[in-house]
Amino acid sequence: MSTAESRTDPYQAVTNIIIEHLERGVVPWRCPWQREVGIPRNFHTGKTYNGINVLLLGMRHMASPYWLTFRQAQELGGHVRKGEHGTHIIKAGESKSASADDATREDAEQPQRRRVFLRKYTVFNAVQIEGINFPASSPIPTLCGSERIAAAEQIVTEMQLPPAIQEGMSTAACYRMATDTVQMPAFTSFESAEAYHLTLFHELVHATGHPKRLNRESLNKHDGFGGKVYSQEELVAEMGAAFLGMETHIVRDAHEHSAAYLQSWLNVLRVKDHKRWIVQAASQAGKAVAFIMNKHPATDS
Repeated sequence: MSTAESRTDPYQAVTNIIIEHLERGVVPWRCPWQREVGIPRNFHTGKTYNGINVLLLGMRHMASPYWLTFRQAQELGGHVRKGEHGTHIIKAGESKSASADDATREDAEQPQRRRVFLRKYTVFNAVQIEGINFPASSPIPTLCGSERIAAAEQIVTEMQLPPAIQEGMSTAACYRMATDTVQMPAFTSFESAEAYHLTLFHELVHATGHPKRLNRESLNKHDGFGGKVYSQEELVAEMGAAFLGMETHIVRDAHEHSAAYLQSWLNVLRVKDHKRWIVQAASQAGKAVAFIMNKHPATDS
């Protein structure tokens, strides 16, 4: 796809950004937010961003958690400093007759199904805006090791309709849909309690795809290790585990991802037909996390 085409295609634009980071050895979903700053939020609405927008804003490494559109800054009596470049985020919507401006649609060839489109927005960080008194940035309270583990254990024990968790019966972590069980290696085989819980989070996200929970297509149409559907589901689980890690202040070690791991995702995401994967996986991961934490799924923002 040409540069001009990617500018008009939100899916491709987002995928290109993720690919650029992977090529530099950075896994955007490893830590999708800035721990020292906090989860990004819109200053005008007070709502936190979610899904793919957490990654898009987190990758900018801005010093403030607050963001505004150009118009919102004006409405609040401020202005974006000359020369500043904004950050693109996306919002999903549904329409029976989306306009040509909403160029990227899903299932447009199937009028009997809903049509989903993405609209790009540009936002600016508080450090790029003048004339508005944003709250002073203050260090985000960091949970100590025992607090992180307690928070993780609480999420696991309070999950609605949980699968059975069997520990020590296998040397590999996995979710088995046929028996609705999560198999975990012995706790002592992990380097840390944090690593154990991130792995458990990954498998619990898989479990949310069971028909009695979210009935996620990428789990139910499993096509075997390395297959297209398998890769889609793995991306959902990777992001979901990272989002749960965000809730508990547990972050995967940056050195855990091998060159082979990075290359495997680059190979998958460079395929033109896979341009929707990142956006869709982030959305599905958000729904999985909401299910695990007994929350209403957030709308894309």
